[in-house]
Amino acid sequence: MKPDIKAILSAALDTLTAAGRLTLTERPEIQVERTKDSTHGDFASNLAMLLAKPARAKPRDLAQQLVDALPASPLVARVEIAGPGFINFFLAEDAYRTLVPRILNAGPDYGRSHIGAGQRVQVEFVSANPTGPLHVGHGRGAAYGAVVADLLEAVGFDVHREYYVNDAGRQMDILGTSVWLRYLELCGEQLRFPSNGYKGDYVWDIAATLHREHGDAYRVEAEQVFAGLPADAPVEGEPQDQPGDKEAHIDGLIAAAKRLLGDNRYRYVFELGLNTILDDIREDLAQFGVTYQEWYSERSLTESGAVNRAIERLRESGHVYEQNGALWFRSTAFGDEKDRVVVRENGQSTYFASDIAYHMDKLERGFDRVIDIWGADHHGYIPRVKAALQALGDDADKLDVLLVQFAILYRGGEKAQMSTRSGEFVTLRELRQEVGRDAARFFYVMRRCEQHMDFDLDLAKSESSDNPVYYVQYAHARICAVLRQAAERGLTVEPSAGTHNLERLTEAHEQALLRTLGRYPETVEQAALKAEPHQITHYLRELANDLHTYYNAHPFLVDDADLRDARIKLILATRQVLRNGLGLIGVSAPETM
Repeated sequence: MKPDIKAILSAALDTLTAAGRLTLTERPEIQVERTKDSTHGDFASNLAMLLAKPARAKPRDLAQQLVDALPASPLVARVEIAGPGFINFFLAEDAYRTLVPRILNAGPDYGRSHIGAGQRVQVEFVSANPTGPLHVGHGRGAAYGAVVADLLEAVGFDVHREYYVNDAGRQMDILGTSVWLRYLELCGEQLRFPSNGYKGDYVWDIAATLHREHGDAYRVEAEQVFAGLPADAPVEGEPQDQPGDKEAHIDGLIAAAKRLLGDNRYRYVFELGLNTILDDIREDLAQFGVTYQEWYSERSLTESGAVNRAIERLRESGHVYEQNGALWFRSTAFGDEKDRVVVRENGQSTYFASDIAYHMDKLERGFDRVIDIWGADHHGYIPRVKAALQALGDDADKLDVLLVQFAILYRGGEKAQMSTRSGEFVTLRELRQEVGRDAARFFYVMRRCEQHMDFDLDLAKSESSDNPVYYVQYAHARICAVLRQAAERGLTVEPSAGTHNLERLTEAHEQALLRTLGRYPETVEQAALKAEPHQITHYLRELANDLHTYYNAHPFLVDDADLRDARIKLILATRQVLRNGLGLIGVSAPETM
């Protein structure tokens, strides 16, 4: 309905300008919104107020001119001017009924649009360090990012989905060293596993692969590995004279692994850990309905020279300086709380330097907009990345960072622990196997991304109206059941063409359902432009409620063939919108439940 109202307002504007009654140097974007109060009509526009200043006229006078110039439309019953110059539209009784054939003819395309006009948008999401399996906390970012990307695509943007693979740096070295130490234990070496190592069962699995395929080829005596290392932090209850330093200890183990294994053998263990986990992440995300156009390697930034090029650009623009042997980016000049190191005293570039290079590369690839979806704990990182883009001379406003709170899983009222380092977490795969992909995807996007989320596992598995995904899917399955019943009774379910018989849809429940169906395209548009997938889940729950209420109040397979035809067309349109909306959030629309 909203595009139709915009169209007749645009026609009125054309009439006034063609007649010379209105002169504009720039045509404003026509805004139409649904009214919150039905006494003010169905839709309202502030076009007269937008035109008042450039036209040098009073808003109410302009509103009257626009109303007088509106072309006749069967959709509009009457138009009123309210307040300072709002134009309120009251739709005709038949207006919403015309939606039914539109929906049935458009099918899967109903709700899609071209407002994005092919603008190129990159959406980078998940990008979890490949140091362990994805857990339920990562799942929320995966579901949210995938739906944001799909929504943008649905309204006409050219979307590029990307996963940034952190395949370099200290955390990956800790993983590789953890794998090697577990391998040494499998070889029979007795050692104290570092408190800061990765302890999950998956590390044992990778170590077992190394041992199975290479035997003792990578074995070194534990005494050699631990000789001369700083003491580790004490285990609880373990006596120790010195307090120990877990960070210095793990760094010493990494250095020992590199020295004792040599470059080639260390690289093999490192790559085995990286590739095993990365393959696992790819498979997990694919099974979760999340795919990417590109998996972008952090190491490629160094190998391609992008990191050095970014630092040189900062140096040339006078935004880096040396201090205490390190190279610093003067990010405070752009509003950051403190300056940031880009090259350490040992000559190694930092994670931040890689991030600068990565975002420089994103804009160099020609994206009109770049969306990063990060965990909420990275909120402090936003100012420094934007500062770096400004310092490089790039448009920092092209970067939007959306923060996602991790989900907290509850099973039987008990909170589940999640720590990749300790190995105590529920994996995304376990969640999917327990509650199913549909429930997981739906639950993850039910709330705004920045809101905390408690994931009730028991509710997600329940088959009741309290379970929102079950409630919505059941609405779709109910419609399919009606169609099967009609076929079993030999009743015609092939709907008549166009608006035939739709005048029979006079019940209040039918009018409510029609109005909700009419809101779907604008809901998709708003959800896409605001990056708010929860708008879709809320809409689907409303639509499902309208359908269930209608189903409980009125029979569909009545003896009156014309009324039956009208009601069948209405529930077919409802089924299509349910299917379209569920598809946008990556949830199936089952025909039986």
